[in-house]
Amino acid sequence: MAIETYSFTQLSHYLGCPLRYRYRYLEGWREKPIRASLHFGRAFEAALQALFLRKDPVVRFYEEWQPVRELAVAYSDGNSWDSMAHQAEWLLGRFVQDGRVRIRQPQQNLQVKLVRHLPELGKDFVAYIDAIGQLRGRRSVIEWKTTTSRYPDKPLGLLALDPQLVCYSWLTGIEHVGLVVFVRKKQLEIQYLQVKISAERRARFGELVRSVIQQTESGQFLPHSGIRFPRNGCVSCAYLGLCLEDQALVSRRLVRLDPAEQGSDWLDELEV
Repeated sequence: MAIETYSFTQLSHYLGCPLRYRYRYLEGWREKPIRASLHFGRAFEAALQALFLRKDPVVRFYEEWQPVRELAVAYSDGNSWDSMAHQAEWLLGRFVQDGRVRIRQPQQNLQVKLVRHLPELGKDFVAYIDAIGQLRGRRSVIEWKTTTSRYPDKPLGLLALDPQLVCYSWLTGIEHVGLVVFVRKKQLEIQYLQVKISAERRARFGELVRSVIQQTESGQFLPHSGIRFPRNGCVSCAYLGLCLEDQALVSRRLVRLDPAEQGSDWLDELEV
């Protein structure tokens, strides 16, 4: 199946494990939406958009979160539907109190679709950026994250190594990028992280994009084994059942779509 449009999600899948890329983008396997955290992230992002559009963010959150109560989803870290709802209310309230992010013309600067044509390859690279606005007084690309782990903020400049943020800086030409991290652990907090991406780093990322596209087009899909303690990438991979030829595990974690039903892969950029 020829792929005409690439995204950061596709890039990260290939760099993580080319075989996983083949399973997902060429064979049509997708992870079932059984993780409560995935639904929470989407509901929380909808609430943030409502806030900047001068609507009630809590009401908008529950419009998205309420149906999840009836779904057979997996809650982790001792959470429940109710506890995650309380987390959302607290984090939204704290975000409003902080007032550190400004987004002018939110209709144009929220969920911004960006397309960069790569004429030498005849391909497009597309992304949806959460926001373009002011963070700490600087015009920045802004990415929302909901997580149960605090992001490391040391050593200084560490954020410049985040490939997703480098990608967005490369696409927009905006040198400052930021993460607003909504931490859902026992002690709730919001992190406001920002870094400057150099022109050289953006150029290197463009070279990486072209290299990965060329490798996928040439059919290079060698597996990357993740079974090395203490990090176990294969164990947490949704596609583990395919590698182990474990049909029960495949049925529990994955669903296979026909190519005509897969839609636009860049929609994966909406995942939080």
